[in-house]
This record gives sequence, C-alpha cells and structure tokens, in this order.
Amino acid sequence: MTYTADLLVDGLVILVYFVVIVGIGLYAGRRNDTLQEFALGGHKIPWWAVLASIIAAETSAATFLGTPAEGYKTLGFAYAQLAIGTILARVIIAYLFLAPYFQFKVQSIYEYLTVRFGSRTKNMASGIFLLGRVLGIGVRLYLGGVILVVIWRYLFPDVQITIWTYFWGIVFVTAVTAAYTAVGGIKAVVWTDLIQACLMCGAVVFAIFTILHSIPGGLGKVHEMLDGREVAMFQTGWEATKPFGEALRQMLENPYTILAAILGSTFLTMATHGTDQDMVQRMLTAENINKSRFSLIVSGFADIPIVLAFLAVGILLWVYYQVCPDPALPAAHNEIFAHYIVHEMPVGIRGLIVAGVFATMMGSTSAALNALATSFIRDFYQPYFNKTSTDAQSIRAARTATLVFAALMIFVATGAAYAVLETNITIIPLALGVLGYGYGALLGIFLLGVLTKTRGNDVANVVSMLLGIAAVLVLGKVKIPAIDPIALFKFQLIPAEWNFGILMPEWWPAISWPYYVFIGSTVTFLLGVLFKSRPAVAHTEAQTT
Repeated sequence: MTYTADLLVDGLVILVYFVVIVGIGLYAGRRNDTLQEFALGGHKIPWWAVLASIIAAETSAATFLGTPAEGYKTLGFAYAQLAIGTILARVIIAYLFLAPYFQFKVQSIYEYLTVRFGSRTKNMASGIFLLGRVLGIGVRLYLGGVILVVIWRYLFPDVQITIWTYFWGIVFVTAVTAAYTAVGGIKAVVWTDLIQACLMCGAVVFAIFTILHSIPGGLGKVHEMLDGREVAMFQTGWEATKPFGEALRQMLENPYTILAAILGSTFLTMATHGTDQDMVQRMLTAENINKSRFSLIVSGFADIPIVLAFLAVGILLWVYYQVCPDPALPAAHNEIFAHYIVHEMPVGIRGLIVAGVFATMMGSTSAALNALATSFIRDFYQPYFNKTSTDAQSIRAARTATLVFAALMIFVATGAAYAVLETNITIIPLALGVLGYGYGALLGIFLLGVLTKTRGNDVANVVSMLLGIAAVLVLGKVKIPAIDPIALFKFQLIPAEWNFGILMPEWWPAISWPYYVFIGSTVTFLLGVLFKSRPAVAHTEAQTT
C-alpha cells in the first residue's frame, strides 16, 4: 500500500467508529422525556451493560496512555497492586453506600446528604464533586490532544507542535462527546461505554502481541533486557537497613507499596466509586440493588488483568526502543505508546487502536458530563434557580449544563497539557492526585452519614470538609503545577507551582497521592463526629420528583 492509501484506510476506520458511537448515543436518547430517564435510564439497564460502563469509565485515556507510561518509566508492575484496594473498597461500597441511595430513590447522590444533614452539607459536597470532576476529567482529556498531536507529527513532521495543537485536539474529542451525551443522557453513556470497553480490551491485547512480535528475539530478548530488574507486583517500600524514621518517610513517599494498596487505594476507591456521582449514577441505572452490587464487585476483579496488561505494554515498549532506538521518540512518557501506535502498528489495526484511545477518552468523559449535569440540575437548578421547573425545562437545562461543563474541561485539559509539557510528569499521579484533594472530604462526610445516626451538624460539616481538604494539601506537602494567575491576565502563559507543604517541617514526609483520600476523610469524619445532628427524615415528595 502507498502512504496515502494507508492513511485513507486508517482514517476510514476511525470515521466509522465516530459515526457508530454518535449514532448509538443519539438513538439511545430518543425517549428521554423525563429527567429520571435522562439521569437513570428508568432503572432498566442490564447488569452486564452497567459492568462494562463502570470498566469503561475507570479506563480513561489516562489509563490507555498513562498506565503504559508508568510501566515504561518504572519497569515494573508495582502500580497494579493498588487494585487490591479497589476490590476491598467495592465490597464496602456495595453493602454500605448503595442501600441508602436506592432506599431514598435519589438521582443525585448528594440528595442523601440533604436528608441526613441538610442543604448546606449537600451543597458543599456537590460543589466539591463538580469542581473535582471537572479538574479530574479535564486532566485526563489532555491525552485527547496527545494522540492527535502524535498523528499530526506523523502527517506533518516539519510543522512545529505548540500548545494550540493540543488545544484543538482536546476541543475535537470533547465536542463530539458532549454532543451525543447532551442528547442521549445516561443511556447513551452506558451503551456507548459497552462498545468502548470491548474495543479497549481488544486493542490492548493486540498491542501486547504486536510489540512482542516486533522485538527482535521476542520473549527471550525481553527476559534478557529485564534480567536483574525488580518488576514484581508487590513491593513494601520498606528498607530495613535505614533508621526507622527515614524508612517510614521513604515508604509514605512511595505511591506503589502494599500499604498504599491496602490503605490508600481502598479509601481512594471508596471515594471515587461510592461518593462520586459519575460512578454511582451508572450503578443506579441497574434494575435493582443486587444487580448493581454484582456489577460493581465484578468490575473490581476485572481491574487486575486490565492494569497488568497496560503496564506490560509500557515495559515491552521500553524493551523495544532499547533494542530498536528511535531518534524521533517523544520525550514525554505519556506520548510513547501513542507514538508506537501511529508509527509501528499495521494499517487498519492502527486506525482501530487509535479509535480505542478515543473510546477510553470519550467513555470517561461522557459519563462525567452526564453526572455533572445531573448533579447540577438536582442540587442547584431545581432547588434554587427554577423550583417549579417542568421535565422539559429540566432536560433543556441539563443539556445546556453538559455543554458548559465540556467547555470548562477543555480549559483544564489545556492547562494540564501545558504543565506536562513543561515538567514531563506522567499523567496518572496528576489525574488521581487531583481527585484526592477534595474527595477525602466527600468520603468523610458520607461515612459520617451512613455510620452514625445522630452525629454531624449541617453547618459544622462544611467547616469539617474545608479542613479535610486543607489537611490533604498541607500534610501531603502537595505541590500543584499551575499557571501564574497574574501573568494570565496579561495573556501570558508562565508556569508556576503552588507549594502547600511550606507550612510543614522539613522532616515531615511528602506523603504520596494514594493516601490523600485517607487523610482528608479521617480529618473530616473526626471533626464532624464531634457535633450532633437531627436523625435522617423521610424523603419528601419534592425530593423524589
């Protein structure tokens, strides 16, 4: 085949993918006559579709391109041990959180906090979710720019790549996703997720075999190159030869240890899957609580082979490029898998795997957009902006909110692209770390609600959550890559760093991101439990309509 013919074949495959996904999304939403249908699909989604949707939402583009970057950078499977905590957390969520959500028939899970504590707690929690999810998905969307930038380099090698190249890639992916999500609602999310999950799994399996086949010497060469390197999945991070304080500090600063997997990852997953509207909303689409629980728990076990496969891709890529050096290899680790896909994959298959990258990105983005819109409408629009809104008005408002949140995500994603370009950090710690800043406070207040009956005050809860967020930033010695706000007003992009750990002594460890939610939830819960609250009251008719 000629160069042009190759591009036409790959382009046709990608085009067919986009047409199919958008078509299914629009078709699924043709009967969204009520907000309940738009948000929960009438509780008619089969458990296996819910399962696929959970997997697709978890496996964002940060996983597809970022996890191989972790494997490439660390040459090990230590990141995968965090999946232990995700399984433990799902069992806890299934039997602790889902029951009150189904019992009170909520559409936004933060409505439960109104029942348990009052509107101030609900508003604060929902606000944390809205901000945290926009930041978290926005960071992941940066990878939408990555794949298009790599393609652009392939097509036009002499054209300079700038931040605007990333920007237009991000805009393209976000705009397509927002279009079918705004029309189709949660049904569009779940059914397109099903296709995207299948495509993603197939793509990563094919990538492993392709890379292995392209390495001269195959598996034997891989063993030779990795001989003597620590590639085990389980690592304690503890060095017994060092003094206790120094060894403890080093372990807490290492994100990939058994302690991080059991303690940090469990609390992180409890927050992301139990108190995040994005994840919980798809669980509430199931026909009943038992099928919802089953989908959630099985998805945890599916995480292990998925993350191992993506890490294997990164390790094999390192071996491949050691054996077959490429002077054009990108400096950013997040771009290496995309570079291999575009330059080394067979024609047609390359287009399919590029579509797989888009699939993971669009799956997590569409779910987040629908959850953000649902939460905004139920928690703010209906109670405060339009108390007498009809179903038609609420759906129109939800679709408008979807587009607004998409625009905010584009802004965040562009900022993330700029930060990564300046520092060459891998995307996984940045994406998950962003969630950790506020989600500990969310988890702490939900634990207060489900574990106690008379503790927690509506006003004090707000203060407790704010202090929980502050505790994460300060105790974790968090350094956030940012843009100088003063320079931004002058239309200049100047990198800056916000160092919250300046308040802590030098000997205090810079605690790694898996522990952020544990810190925030512990502080929030312990402060909240000091105050008494009224018992949970029955859901009013106004809250369930």
